[in-house]
Amino acid sequence: MARWKNMGLPAKMGIGLILGVAAGFIWQVAGMDATIFKPVGTLFIRCIRMIVVPLVFASLVSGAAGMGDAAKLGRIATKTLAYYLLTTAVAVALGLFFANMVNPGIGLDLATTGAKIKEVAPPNMVDTLLNIVPLNPAAAFADGNLLQIIFFAIILGFAMSAIGEPVKPLLNIFDQINQVMIKLTGMIMELAPYGVFALIAYTVGAYGLAVLLPLIKLIVLMYVVCIIHICAVYLPLVTVYGRVNLKVFFKIISTPLLLAFTTCSSAAALPANMEATRKLGVPKNISSFTIPLGTTVNMDGAAIYLGIAAVFVAQVYSIPLSFNQQLTVLLMAVLASIGSVGVPSMALVVMTMVFTQVGLPMEGIALVAGVDRLLDMGRTTLNVLGDATGAIVVAKSEGELNPEAVVEETQTVA
Repeated sequence: MARWKNMGLPAKMGIGLILGVAAGFIWQVAGMDATIFKPVGTLFIRCIRMIVVPLVFASLVSGAAGMGDAAKLGRIATKTLAYYLLTTAVAVALGLFFANMVNPGIGLDLATTGAKIKEVAPPNMVDTLLNIVPLNPAAAFADGNLLQIIFFAIILGFAMSAIGEPVKPLLNIFDQINQVMIKLTGMIMELAPYGVFALIAYTVGAYGLAVLLPLIKLIVLMYVVCIIHICAVYLPLVTVYGRVNLKVFFKIISTPLLLAFTTCSSAAALPANMEATRKLGVPKNISSFTIPLGTTVNMDGAAIYLGIAAVFVAQVYSIPLSFNQQLTVLLMAVLASIGSVGVPSMALVVMTMVFTQVGLPMEGIALVAGVDRLLDMGRTTLNVLGDATGAIVVAKSEGELNPEAVVEETQTVA
């Protein structure tokens, strides 16, 4: 017991992950109902999501009010959005390229008789942009609409900054709320090993191997392309541009990555990701902006998935997918990432929009829906890693990446 208490959180979560796989496999082989694990995992996710909105709001208001420079915020916002959109475009391009190289759907005959998929109209870009501004901030809080909350928090913070000294007591309150939310996050994260165990046990116990075998080529391709994207895009930005030690980077970022992998939710990993980037030397005012924004607009994992899935379904149905149609998939994936909420299986909804645009059958989505949870684990992890990388890139470009903080963390984890 003493050894468990002294063990680091990532190590505890790793043990929970391994034990969860073992338990899920035993349950699946024995033919027992794996839903017994689900309530524990669901409780853990609800606890995390409970703190996301107040943490993001208090942190952003405090950061924007303390920044006091509209030009600087505009510069950070422009760099953040440019990074997220560019890496998303690269991600979907990689997905399309390797899907055309490997041809994951050729030779497969998967039944879709009776499958029904609810069609979703393609998003109107003007409406999407207008919806960033909340009609009612209270409704945005109630719905957990992070993009609207981010917008309201930023303008509230700048209004406080413009007033100055008279509202300093209010700024102190937001600072104190932020500190309380960080403390509460730490308390909830103590439950992470048990939540990870329950979530992975349910996933393995519910799906097993039978559902994987016909689609193993698609699953392997998805994870391989994710690894290629990490090695080709994220790692050079972290090590070459950001000058962050790779070993230290992954030790610090392991907690949010494990959360993303097991919960399939960028929002659930958001508090831990904000804390991890601060340990990596990203100042609070930048991490408080880039990480929540990345949770809503950075969908590199989903972009790879969309590119691969489009080619896969087209090949299964023997539908030629022209270069122009594949370019449309790329553009739609980038645009659809704006305003997408970091919740499980959001990519299936976006996929419906993309398939509608390029004329692929909606029944094709049913082909991958059965293994979507397993694919979602990989793409959500990639999204969260991309958020952290973006925070480092923006902080470095502003000359505010603190190498001393990274050195201190190196000494701590060595």
